[in-house]
Amino acid sequence: MNKVKENKDFRILIVDDVPKNIQVLGNILINEKYQISYTQDGNHALSLIKKNKFDLILLDIMMPEIDGYEVCKTIMADPETASIPVIFLTAKADKESVIKGFKLGARDYVTKPFNAEELLARVRTHLELKDKNEQLANINKTLEQKVLERTIKLRYANKKLLTLDKAKGDFLNIISHEMRTPLNGIQGLTSLLTDSTEINDKNGYIKNLKIASDRLVKFSETALLITSLNTERYLMKTNFVGLKDLINNCFETKLQKIEKKINFNINVVPDNIKIVGDYELLKDCFESIIDNAIKYSPDKDEIKIIVYRDNDKVIVSFKDNGTGFSDEAKEKLFNYFSSDDIMHSEGLGLGLASVKLIMDAHQGKVEIKNMKDGGAIVNLFFYD
Repeated sequence: MNKVKENKDFRILIVDDVPKNIQVLGNILINEKYQISYTQDGNHALSLIKKNKFDLILLDIMMPEIDGYEVCKTIMADPETASIPVIFLTAKADKESVIKGFKLGARDYVTKPFNAEELLARVRTHLELKDKNEQLANINKTLEQKVLERTIKLRYANKKLLTLDKAKGDFLNIISHEMRTPLNGIQGLTSLLTDSTEINDKNGYIKNLKIASDRLVKFSETALLITSLNTERYLMKTNFVGLKDLINNCFETKLQKIEKKINFNINVVPDNIKIVGDYELLKDCFESIIDNAIKYSPDKDEIKIIVYRDNDKVIVSFKDNGTGFSDEAKEKLFNYFSSDDIMHSEGLGLGLASVKLIMDAHQGKVEIKNMKDGGAIVNLFFYD
């Protein structure tokens, strides 16, 4: 609620070339506790008005060099001062002078000689009007700001709704596309197991059934992670993460499952380098890239992981000698249905979407490219 102003809060400028008039007006206003400034010159008055904030101007019409009409016209032409009420002081009470003053923007007039009660009544009225107008302007400004804030909130809420709707559609599309292959495999293998009587065949079928079911589980986890990150429902658990230990843990998990003989060349410099992040998310990100590097690397080949610092960022680089990215895969790189699993261009998979979303959550960046001599590089950039 706005504080009610007292007389001592208002500043009034008196402009009159007659010292006696200034003295009379000053005494009347000072007795009422108003703050008073005065000048006998129109040009000086305009200079004072530019440098000070006045609430009211008592302005004589008949002055040498620049008269009250010209001073009033200049005041009203400036947006910074146009709201200051001007009361003309005049010995003229003729209709023509009064109308001219009003046309120039004056709010009122007082005739000489001054009647104290009349003067104070007019002064009080215009000060109160100015104060109420300023309060109203402040209220309107506050309301406009609140409307703007509400509009921004509504736009954000609408954007989130659209994101949720898109995430729902993406999730359903992922299910319809990606789940079909492993489910068909499971159904087919189940039928073969039911009809087969040979033990050797059953062992092979069970192995393939396990592969299909593992793929389905991995897909489900990735799809749920993408949906969680895309809808901002994943709660980050950030801490300092040692990258050498993280990468070693990723390989310990993978070495138990892969059938290829792959040589892993890990170079972390310095070996105690750390970043701030969510350990489980980063592990999922690294494992996704490593999975595909293994999948598309020739048997008995090498996969390199290089970690180093470059000024304000830490770079984690994964290099393999596989088939690299096709032109189609590079065009659809971060779409949900780009290349198979996380990289390359076989089938309809989740693409690099989960990797990108995880890096986005860490305010990081993903860069992927093919090497001239074959193979692919995935670079992850983590910024300080």
